[in-house]
Formats: sequence, structure tokens, C-alpha cells
Amino acid sequence: MVHYITVATCNLNQWALDFEDNRDRIVHSIKIAKQKGAKLRVGPELEITGYGCLDHFLENDIYLHSWEMYASILKNQEAYDILLDIGMPVIHKNRRYNCRVLSYNGKILLIRPKLYLANDGNYREMRFFVPWLKPKYCEDYVLPRMIQKLTGQLSVTIGDAVISTLDTVIGCETCEELFTPQSPHISLALDGVEIITNSSGSHHELRKLNTRMSLITEASTKCGGVYLYSNQKGCDGDRLYYDGCSLVVLNGQVLAQASQFSLDDVEVITATIDLEDVRSYRASISHGLQAVNQDTHYKRIHVPIELSPQLFTFRSTLKPTPIIDIHYYKPEEEIAFGPACWLWDYIRRCHGAGFFLPLSGGIDSCATAVIVYSMCCLVSEAAKNRNLQVIKDAKMVAAIPDDEEYLPVDPAEFSSRIFHTCFMGTENSSNETRSRAKELANKIGSYHVDLNMDNLVTAVVNLFEVATGKRPIFKIFGGSQVENLALQNIQARLRMVLAYLFAQLLPWVRGRKYGGLLVLGSANVDECLRGYLTKYDCSSADINPIGGISKTDLKRFIHYSETHFHLPILDDFLNATPTAELEPITKDYVQSDEIDMGMTYEELSIFGRLRKIDKCGPYSMFLKLYHLWSDKLSPKDIAIKVKRFFYFYAI
Repeated sequence: MVHYITVATCNLNQWALDFEDNRDRIVHSIKIAKQKGAKLRVGPELEITGYGCLDHFLENDIYLHSWEMYASILKNQEAYDILLDIGMPVIHKNRRYNCRVLSYNGKILLIRPKLYLANDGNYREMRFFVPWLKPKYCEDYVLPRMIQKLTGQLSVTIGDAVISTLDTVIGCETCEELFTPQSPHISLALDGVEIITNSSGSHHELRKLNTRMSLITEASTKCGGVYLYSNQKGCDGDRLYYDGCSLVVLNGQVLAQASQFSLDDVEVITATIDLEDVRSYRASISHGLQAVNQDTHYKRIHVPIELSPQLFTFRSTLKPTPIIDIHYYKPEEEIAFGPACWLWDYIRRCHGAGFFLPLSGGIDSCATAVIVYSMCCLVSEAAKNRNLQVIKDAKMVAAIPDDEEYLPVDPAEFSSRIFHTCFMGTENSSNETRSRAKELANKIGSYHVDLNMDNLVTAVVNLFEVATGKRPIFKIFGGSQVENLALQNIQARLRMVLAYLFAQLLPWVRGRKYGGLLVLGSANVDECLRGYLTKYDCSSADINPIGGISKTDLKRFIHYSETHFHLPILDDFLNATPTAELEPITKDYVQSDEIDMGMTYEELSIFGRLRKIDKCGPYSMFLKLYHLWSDKLSPKDIAIKVKRFFYFYAI
């Protein structure tokens, strides 16, 4: 006996408060799911509003507009004959909830609020929403009048209930609930729920995906069943990139996986499953004993529909979806594609003219430049695949008229239109860094400016001397540390002023009548943590694509990019000594970042991980490093390094 059912889940690139376009992408995903024969479609968390609405979730308007969008979906005939699981915020008894709203053929079936909210790290859901916190508890929800008129329903169930069709039972858990010790999928499975949906708003973080994928596969490995995971993808207006990777899993085996990084706004995956496989998998004695020992049961919303019609039994074209392996990117690949996708979403949605980057010839600004080039490669690949939305957006960013034929199929050519770099040299800059910057710009196609700014630095120093009667000099010429730092900071801050000047005027120089460039920063997470930067220098940018990436990971990324993007010049960046080039170069002295910081970048990465991830204070960090470094450093030397790190971190 077989009971075949085709289910669909999706990645959606939603945008905060973009109600109508969000609605259109939801409807588009429903159409694709139906075309693939799906009877159940699951979407991401808060997909009608976009996940990153922040304090707008406190506004009543957002709840009104959410119901308006849901009403338009309910009356859309193209959204019929498929069970829909859609995410939106709902107000119930004057309290705001993060909900799933399930419907079928123009009728609301269930409103399922989120039980446990994400409220750590990047997430602050309890600032906007109230957790339901009542497993298996339900109430009546009086529908808005517009929905009452449309559906003929006065009220529906709101709470932790499940949907019971003629052939299976469907339950929900939402994002954070999967990560909790007592996840709902356990009690759902023990109560006979065969299909569990999870709608998520999970952001991209280096090396995080395997944790998420493990939890999903382990959930159905232990409990059996079909697990449908849907996630938002893209930048929805906040600083995070949501990395998709929607999944269909059966009894711990992955049947379908959506992309983690792509420029597609809508991506739907489906799988055909035999529900009898779930029932066979759950035939173990231990599963049965725990199931019958449940004290309470979920309220079942009975819906007289078949998701697995009997006529499917002898349909020879219907075949079960084969098992696949989960695809994981290496960390250096994640750096190449994640920030690149985020940058594309940001520039196209803010209607900018492109990017401006101060390109110093060092590895950090080099990494930022290569990420932008990676973005151009993704745009080129999408254009070759005739992604009409990407082509339209590329023409808009590059200021190409709609009626003009243009396909951005050459990454370097497209880069030359939207990416601008500038080497801002002084007498302290070396010929090596200048030539590296120029050659990299040439290889990736950026519009490059090479200038010297010594006259600006001299003018500022002269102004100070006229005003005070004192003229600062560098330390190597006999000046104090205060003078030395001030002279370095003048150069760095002037570069920031120049960066914004060029970002505003370069499009005008090139003949554009409107639009400015977004200024990109290139301060890595280690230097930010250590405070090794000048306030209001080039770290003060509109966007810093590498602000959450360590120096060691950036080096791996550059090594990977040398081959992947065919950029042999990157080897010169890897082998160069990291230097700010803010002090004069002599035959006896060349400024070094690691000497200035009093620690290596490798050590700094370790300090950062211990402080942030392992949550170590100074004493705990010393004890951990004592056991890790005792073969090469004395306890006193380790203590000095830890104290030095926390001293500068505190500042």
C-alpha cells in the first residue's frame, strides 16, 4: 500500500514592509508549487511583512496590511487546491504574536502562534511579540471583519493545534522552537503528526549551517516523519543575510535542498513522499510506548480534504523522490557568496549607483573588492540564465535605459559600470601597495582612481601649526607617541572625507545625472575587537562587508579566490606584511600591524572566539590559553597577552 503526497517548501527573498511585492512572491511560489503537483506549500517566517521590520511590529498598521495581503491570497483562485502555511504577525486580545496562518480554498483553518521566541544574538523578538508559552492550548480568534466577509467565518482556532485531513496530520513548529531542548516536533510526532512544518528566519553565519541541518535531520531521524523547513533568503533591509537552504526531510533522509546563496527571489523545492514510510518507521516499540503515555493531546482541526488521493496509487508517472546528500560550502566559499548576495540586495533596493571602495593595497580592502567582484559574477551568471529580475535591476543600478538592450554577462564589464576604487596615497605609501591596488582594480574591472593626498595632509598640519605654534612630528624623527598617533589619524580621517566626496561626485564625473555610490569599509572583526583603527577613518563607511570576518578567515578566502576567480595577483596580497602605511618608511623601519597591536592576527582571532563564542572573561581566557599555549609561552607571557587584549578591548 502507498500514499503518495507531493509537498513544497521555499526560499523567498522578502523585504521588510514591502507588502504587495512580498504578497506577489508568495503567490508566485504557490503557483510553482502547484505546477510541480504539490498539495502543501510552506513559506518562511513572517513572510508577508518580511522578518526584519523591527519596531514597526509595534505599529497597528502592519497587522492591518498583513490581513489585507492575506485576504488577497484567499480570494485568488490560483492559490486554491493546495494547503497553505503562511507567516504573518497577528494581534489577539491586544497582544502581538508571531504566527503561522493555515488556509485552504479561501478558508482560514488555524492560526498557530510561535511558542518560544528568539531573543538572543541578533534577535529581539520579545521586544515586539509575546510568546504563546502554552503547548497544546487553544482559544477562539475572532477574524477581522474584512476576512469574515470574504470567508463567511466569524472565528477560527488560535493556538497550538494541528490540521487533520482525510489522510494525514500536519503540525507546525517555528524557527527557534527547533533549537530548544523540548522542541514541539517531539510531542507532535508522539501524537501522530506525520508532516511537521518549520518556517524560519535564520541568518547566515560562518559554519552555522551544519548545526541547523543537523537539528533538522536529527528531529526526523529520532521521531520519524516528514519535516518541511522553509527559510527567508536575502537582505530584507537589516544588516543580516538570510541564507535559505530550505529542506524536505523524510525519516532523517534529505530529499530536497534549496540553495544557500543565489539571486533568485523565489525558489521552490518539492518532494514526493510515501506516507506509509513514516508509519513503518514509527513501528518501534519505544515510540509506541511513549506515544500512548502522553497525558494530553493536540486539538485536531478536521479538514475533509485528501492530500494523497487514492487515484495517485496507480499513477505510474508518480515516483518517490530519491535521497540526496546535504550540500555544504566551505567557509571561504561562504565569504565569497554570502556578503556578495547581501550587497546585491542592498544596492538594488536602495537604488544606488554602485559602490566606492578605498583600495589600499592591503588584504582587507582587497577582500572587500573581491567580494564585490563575486557579486558581479553572480549577476553575470543570473543574466546568462535569463533571470529577468536580475537583468532589470542591473540596468537600473548601471543607469541603462529600459529600452536599451543590455545583458551583464561579463563580470568585469559590469563591475566597470558600478564599482569604483581609489588608491589614496601619501609619502608613506609604498610602490608595492600602489601597484597591487592598480593591478587588482584592472583585473576585476573597477573604475580606478590613483591619487596622492600629501598636500591635504600638509595643509591640515600647517593649519594646526598656525593656530597653536606647534608642529607635530613622527616618532621615528623624535616626536612623542601623541604626535605620532595624531599624524597617522590625520591621514586616515582625510581618506574618509575624500571617500564620501568621490562617492557623491564620481557618478557625475562619468555622466550620470542622479544616484550616489555606497562607501564600503574594510575593517575586519579582529581589528574592531582590538580597537586597531582610527575613529571616523575608512572604517566609517555605509557598509562593511567584512566586519564580521576574522583575518585568518579572510586569508583563506583570498587564497580560494585566487583560483576560483582566476586572480593570480591575490598571491601578492597574501604574502605582503600587513601594514597601515601611516608612518614614514625608512631603511630601518616599516610599520607593521601586528607589532603595533602587540599580538598576531592568529592570536587575535583566538581571543575573539574565546570572548564571544566561549563567553570567557580574562581569568577563564587565561586558564584556557594556559593549557593551549603552555608549550610555547610562559604563564607570565600568556597573562600579559590576555591583559593587553582586554585592556584595548575595554577601551
